[in-house]
Amino acid sequence: MKSDRKNRIKSIDLLRGVVMVIMALDHVRDYFHYDAYFFDPTDMGQSNVALFWTRFVTHFCAPVFVFLAGTSAFFVGQRLDKKALSIWLLKRGLWLVVAELTIIKLAWMFKLDYTTILLQVIWVLGLCMIFLAGFIHLPKKLMIALAFVVIFGHNLLDPIAPTDSVASGFWTFLHVFNVIDMGSVQVFVGYPLIPWIFVMPLGYYFGELYKPSYDSKLRIKRLFQLGFGLTLLFFALRTLNVYGDPYTWAEQDSFGMTIASYFNVTKYPPSLLYLLITLGPSIIFLALVENVQNQWTEKLVVIGRVPMFFYILHIYVIHALAVVAALATGFSFSDMVIDLWVTLQPQLQGYGFGLWMVYLIWILLTIALYPICKWYNDYKTENRQKWWLSYL
Repeated sequence: MKSDRKNRIKSIDLLRGVVMVIMALDHVRDYFHYDAYFFDPTDMGQSNVALFWTRFVTHFCAPVFVFLAGTSAFFVGQRLDKKALSIWLLKRGLWLVVAELTIIKLAWMFKLDYTTILLQVIWVLGLCMIFLAGFIHLPKKLMIALAFVVIFGHNLLDPIAPTDSVASGFWTFLHVFNVIDMGSVQVFVGYPLIPWIFVMPLGYYFGELYKPSYDSKLRIKRLFQLGFGLTLLFFALRTLNVYGDPYTWAEQDSFGMTIASYFNVTKYPPSLLYLLITLGPSIIFLALVENVQNQWTEKLVVIGRVPMFFYILHIYVIHALAVVAALATGFSFSDMVIDLWVTLQPQLQGYGFGLWMVYLIWILLTIALYPICKWYNDYKTENRQKWWLSYL
């Protein structure tokens, strides 16, 4: 039973490792792709098939982070009572918010002034954990029902746009991708709370499929049923083109771009269709890899076991390499000191490389970071008594 349990945990770490590596591709594209400084890769009027799918594949990252963070909390809860688990979630949630505002902000911007505050995926992971600390005390069926109601219904809230500045700012924190102007401070809300805080509780109860007593064949069957169910629901709703995303799909100039339009779902905040087409296939992936182990999956498992370490490290390395690339191509260091987001820096228009170079840098970066992640994973394994390691 212990061996089976170990293999099941590996499948979750494998999925987490895959999305961590895919996430790095998106961030390399931000800092190195020439077109990134002129248009968004999901802009159907300017993008192309290769660029769109390079961006689309990275959509899986944030939902899997949030969902599996809930699953990890469930595993922790198997050895703690609910009160202790709530304290554990609160501490880690607060740490993630602090980390977002300090060491991660520094990584993205290479400066630490607070005229601009970025609230991105690590911030929302922290807030999700803080909310989950309370949600776990609600009756299970009530919490699951509430999560489904919000996730399936939150796109009905899209038209809401308060005109009052205070109400508008509050609503932005809840459900709008926007910048809040607070006079001397600009708050960039990349990840508003709704519906993210309701994704994590579903991941928490998803963990029940991974209890040691759960039959592995039945679990794989349930994973396929759930994964295919969510994916098919995406295709049904997207084909109807009436609900589930703020933007409908439309025929484009080419068949390839029409397909891109069909899959061009909204991430900020995540629409119902966005969550369906990312979480559905991810759950299918868990079913497919439960009993798969080889030298390549083992390397991805290592990365999946140190996600926060990889996340922080890869941003600093990418940004540092971008500084070198900028200096080598006639730009200055100050051009890579970011005010809001790297692709919004007007002085960087004209900097960058082709998409093939983005992929090459991404591959080399992943190869280079793996030994460091393996070292850190081994260090954590050998020093479990050091409490601070659980935060990184």
